[in-house]
Amino acid sequence: MTMTLNVNEIFFSIQGESTYAGRPCVFVRLTGCNLRCGYCDTRYAYDEGERLSIDAIIEAVSAHGVPLVEITGGEPLLQPETPELIDRLLADGFEVLMETNGSFDIGRVNAACVKIVDIKCPASGESHTTDLTNLDRLGSRDEIKFVLSGRNDYEYARDLIREHETALAGHPVLMSTVAGVLSPAQLAQWILEDRLDVRLQLQLHKFIWPETMRGV
Repeated sequence: MTMTLNVNEIFFSIQGESTYAGRPCVFVRLTGCNLRCGYCDTRYAYDEGERLSIDAIIEAVSAHGVPLVEITGGEPLLQPETPELIDRLLADGFEVLMETNGSFDIGRVNAACVKIVDIKCPASGESHTTDLTNLDRLGSRDEIKFVLSGRNDYEYARDLIREHETALAGHPVLMSTVAGVLSPAQLAQWILEDRLDVRLQLQLHKFIWPETMRGV
């Protein structure tokens, strides 16, 4: 039986987040998400999509001729076939990133894939869904991300980082703001005041294409 996934879109753009920001990247956005974060900017991926075989997805990715691919959503791990897609991409020589909302076991995913794991803060309305045991499953190249709406979110993230200092050692910890809600300058001030060893992250793609909602 041919293995298929529900795919919202496949597009070629500049990687806008994580330590890979600025690099050309092919994005495979999968359909469906188990969370409903208040600030979500990809609500169109909740339901829209079409079934594609893994072969068809890899063919579409390969057509762009770049080595970096990110599996995103929605929530990629909502579909049980996602680890197989990642395995196939890695076997074909791609450098693979996966962005996940942190509510599923990332141990299901090939260790060679770079997992960018979101830890939900209170203002998202979904902080209770975060599986913190994923911090013990982080591979050597995996990254952690917090999206912040205000001071309460910042303090939540800061305290969690300090509490789990050992598990997070050596992993990039990214902080970004909800656009139009919290200014990057304010977040920068808090980080500097606390001497917090994190990376302030701006969503590069939103500066390049501020009116573009989906791809380029």
